[in-house]
Amino acid sequence: MEQSNYQGALQKALNSGFNAKSTASEVINGINLTGKTIIVTGGNTGIGLETVKTLSLAGATVIVPARDIKKAQKNLQGLTNVIIEEMDLMKPESINAFVQKFLNSGKPLHLLINNAGIMWVPLRRDSRGYESQLATNYLALFQLTAGLWPALKQAQGARVVNVSSGGHQFSDFNFEDPNFLNREYETLLGYGQSKTAVNLFSMEFDNRAKAHNVRSYALCPGAVGETELSREAPIDLFQKLGYSDAEGNILPEVAASLKTIPQGASTTIWAATSPQLNNIGGVYCENTDIAELNADTAIIGGIKPYSLDESNAKRLWLLSEQLTGITFNIS
Repeated sequence: MEQSNYQGALQKALNSGFNAKSTASEVINGINLTGKTIIVTGGNTGIGLETVKTLSLAGATVIVPARDIKKAQKNLQGLTNVIIEEMDLMKPESINAFVQKFLNSGKPLHLLINNAGIMWVPLRRDSRGYESQLATNYLALFQLTAGLWPALKQAQGARVVNVSSGGHQFSDFNFEDPNFLNREYETLLGYGQSKTAVNLFSMEFDNRAKAHNVRSYALCPGAVGETELSREAPIDLFQKLGYSDAEGNILPEVAASLKTIPQGASTTIWAATSPQLNNIGGVYCENTDIAELNADTAIIGGIKPYSLDESNAKRLWLLSEQLTGITFNIS
């Protein structure tokens, strides 16, 4: 029986040959995905769009579910082997409709990349009353993966890649009040716990699914410029974090540290396709390799131990089933 990543037992760099500056096209070099079917959420902007471009050029058929079909058509124009479908991650019924349409096709799903996410948003709730970052960044991911499980298993060798964030260090998962019903809302706390949830789920799902030849990974793309993730961020928050000056201009040293979009997509592509990961799963990756454990809260980078806690992972699985109304039995 392969070792699980509980408590970060497998969080050791592989010396992949890539690094923080590697690009998606460098990582995919030599890999042929002809005949593979892939779903990429959030695949019409930012690193998601770069991910779709890279995978489609390698021969895969890539399905991009999108809330705004016209925007997706515009941004994905000219790409071959790309199919756009409708789905809104804030609406559970929309996720179910997308899942059912895909399952009805009878196709195996070789790769599910849960890339879509939101950040820096004010307090919003979905129709169930759930906080929007938890709903979009994690619960939708849980629901989509659970729904597509038959197609993943059918592939007889599939991966689920979940785009997380170094922002998981902003917060452990708050089991007592995950939806900010009884505590003051802070957008970075909401974001942090949603990404911690992604990490816990990725580890637990891998441990349950690997017997069916389905592996799972979480990853941090790094701080990437030119994405839409900060479109709702208030200027004073960037100032508070030391990212911008009094006029709201990003500081030169911060700008210089940002990754390009092709660099930001490299870890996603590596986790999705690298043969180096054929016999390992449930790990958190960054800078195009497996990340190291980092218990020091003052240091950015790596993964915090609470984000790989076995008891919390199992507890979160049960809570996720309760919140979504889905029993996710892997068999």
